[in-house]
Amino acid sequence: MTTPVTIRIQSADFDIAAEIAALTKARHDVGAVVSFSGICRGGEGKDAIAAMTLEHYPGMAEAEIGRHVSEAITRWPLTGVTVIHRYGRVVPGDNIVLVLTASVHREAAFQAAEFLMDFLKTSAPFWKSEERAGGDSSSTSWVDAQAHDDNAAARWKK
Repeated sequence: MTTPVTIRIQSADFDIAAEIAALTKARHDVGAVVSFSGICRGGEGKDAIAAMTLEHYPGMAEAEIGRHVSEAITRWPLTGVTVIHRYGRVVPGDNIVLVLTASVHREAAFQAAEFLMDFLKTSAPFWKSEERAGGDSSSTSWVDAQAHDDNAAARWKK
């Protein structure tokens, strides 16, 4: 049986419960669903994030995510995968990304979700800029890649 996969890149918000329901509807082979939802954080003081703008490379972003989803399916016995990533302007509290992995057992679902998030952070062609609480153009900056994200992804290399 082919593993059902949903990959969407969209500007609109998503409903986590509805996505889980869609992934598991009429399925009796799902024993676990692991979800990771990334949310725009704010913070306190002058370094607080007022908003983020996410940009992506259309077509390439979906293909890169699809490549990693395919790898996850070969590594773990998954019964379904959903990856949704937003683009555009988001404010603190808004959803940014959702990864759902389903499997007969929880261990595979947990590991696959972690694997996918590590690669979304390091390999998917998305760029983020942050607006700080001040709100002028000088308070907007691009987010640099983080070494700890690269280290997390490196542990999955064969």
